[in-house]
This record gives sequence, structure tokens and C-alpha cells, in this order.
Amino acid sequence: MDNLKKAQELLEIINNAKHFVVLTGAGISTLSGIPDFRGVGGLYSRKDIDANKLFDINYFRKDPSYYYINTRDFLYDKAARPNIVHEILAKLETKGFLKAVITQNIDLLHQKAGSKEVFELHGSPMTHYCMSCHENFDFDTVLKMIYEQNVPHCPKCGGIIKPEIVFFGEGLPEKALDMAEYHTNKADFLLVLGTSLTVYPAASIPAICHRNGGKLGIINASSTYIDEECIFKANDLGSIFNNINDLL
Repeated sequence: MDNLKKAQELLEIINNAKHFVVLTGAGISTLSGIPDFRGVGGLYSRKDIDANKLFDINYFRKDPSYYYINTRDFLYDKAARPNIVHEILAKLETKGFLKAVITQNIDLLHQKAGSKEVFELHGSPMTHYCMSCHENFDFDTVLKMIYEQNVPHCPKCGGIIKPEIVFFGEGLPEKALDMAEYHTNKADFLLVLGTSLTVYPAASIPAICHRNGGKLGIINASSTYIDEECIFKANDLGSIFNNINDLL
């Protein structure tokens, strides 16, 4: 089946769903030039970055410059823009089809595309805070700081400023988890986009939805543990969503 027919099939499923929810991973942002973690050419395959140190809270406390220097180009670069997948998801929400986006991503591209109901399981760089006095800083303020110095420091107390991203060794945000649980339990169709479903608890979301009677779809370059339970499967995100754009 070609990707146009696949897009038509997917739109029909979405149109018939009463509570349509999407789970997204790093694979959707590669179309915007942001590297994923475990895919070909991803952060874990690079020789110049130790991905295990990059988002480790203990290493951040020891050397926060490692995080800021190595994430500057892909996380703090304002040139990163939403792609067709982000844009179509925002359009589907505006039209009333899509009820929520649950994401593992920390790149803010869903919000930049216009999505409102976005629940970030791994936190967000939209807000930063001082690890000493807990003063909050918005993204734009920190963006200016990191282009003046390798590590942003609190202007009030001199403490290290950290993003509200969940690093390894930290707990996940309760509100995002609660909302993800709510929409997962309510979903009658959950579409998984650009994730290999290997990182928990996000990886458990499709199984929970399926156990509750929800139908599953997946578009991902590699196979996942839940593929056999899906009523819709494809592997070319860009082509499918470009065709959906033409059909909407």
C-alpha cells in the first residue's frame, strides 16, 4: 500500500475515533534537524558526546558546562522549527480531532507549531531554575545567558541554573504523568509517532491503552514491542504526514 492510501486509512481511523491521542518521541523531530537518541546518527552513536553524561543529574552538578555546551546547537538553537508532523498534529487539535499529545521530547516544537494540550513526560526547557535559591527563569532569558557564558548563573545568588528537563536520577513531573494517564485511559485510538518504545514509563502507554480496549497505530522507522497489536502501521513519517496535509 502506498503512502497516500496509508494516509487515507489513518485519517479514516482518526475521523471515527472519539478520543484520539498521540504519543511522540525523538523520531518526529529528526525532520527538523534535531538528532534523536538511539537511532542511526543519534546522540548515543556520536563519538564526540557521551550521551550518558549529557542528561545525568550527578554529572550536571559536577560539570554543568557539559550539558550547556553540547545541547546549545540542538536544544537552544532558535533556528529549529516545527516540521510537517508537528504542524499537522496542531491542525488536528484545532479541528477537534486530537485531544492530547503526550511527548517524550524536550524541544518545544509541538508548542511552537501551535499545539495546546501537550504533556511533556521528560520536562521542558521552557522554564529554568536556580539550584541554590530556586529563582525561575524563562527560556529566552537563559538563551541570552548561554551565548554570553558557557554556564548560566543566577544573577541574584550566583547559583547554577538548570532546565526543568528531567535528568537521569530525577523523578518525572507529576502533573504531566497524571494527564498522560488520564488521556491514555480514555483514548479509543492512540497513535505512536517516532519512538522505539524502549524508555519507561512512556513505553508502557500503548500497552495500557490496548489493555483498556483502545486501538493502536504506529509510525516509526524501526520495529517496537507493540507492533503486532496495532491496527495501523507505517514507517515513513514525513511522507504520511505530507499526504495527510494534502487530504485535510
